[in-house]
Amino acid sequence: MNKWEERLHGGKVYDPNGGDIVAEQMKCLELLYDYNHTRPSEGEKRTQLLKEMFAEIGKDCYVEPPFHANWGGHFVHFGDGVYANFGLTCVDDTHIYVGDHTMFGPNVVLATANHPLLPELREKAYQYNLPVHIGKNCWFGAGVIVVPGVTIGDNTVIGAGSVVTKDIPANVLAVGNPCHVVRELGEHDREYYYRDRKIDWEELNAQ
Repeated sequence: MNKWEERLHGGKVYDPNGGDIVAEQMKCLELLYDYNHTRPSEGEKRTQLLKEMFAEIGKDCYVEPPFHANWGGHFVHFGDGVYANFGLTCVDDTHIYVGDHTMFGPNVVLATANHPLLPELREKAYQYNLPVHIGKNCWFGAGVIVVPGVTIGDNTVIGAGSVVTKDIPANVLAVGNPCHVVRELGEHDREYYYRDRKIDWEELNAQ
């Protein structure tokens, strides 16, 4: 890890406007610009750009433009089959980890960057970064915000508009601002997909 990466990933307060940091960031943002200006028919080009942009990108991932990221995805790690709808924002000043088959609704924000409360430090634009960890097979409704340092467990559903300010365990439905656990996912969800609407397993298996 070189000097500028140590500042980003060390969890300490630093100046994000240092010349070496800005120069590296600009290279990443150029690729992001190219990605967001692809045509819908240019699937192969998008796939290739994602491989260049992201720290890790698994098989069969789909990121719908526009995609927004401070470092163009340079510190984002996606497993296989991750789906992101329009307007995903990754404030990826340090690492964001997303497990296989997780889905993001429109306009979800995953933030790693934070700023000190002390005004004298903030006026100099100083910041510090904390990584975000998201498990496998999660679902984030539209407009969810995840703040720096949060971990979310496997299979968990975060309801639309929620603001996730603390860790959320695996296998739960969580909603609200601040986001809180409503209930565990279980047998009820094997029978009903929405309120009183039952899952037709026979029909699904025939597709």
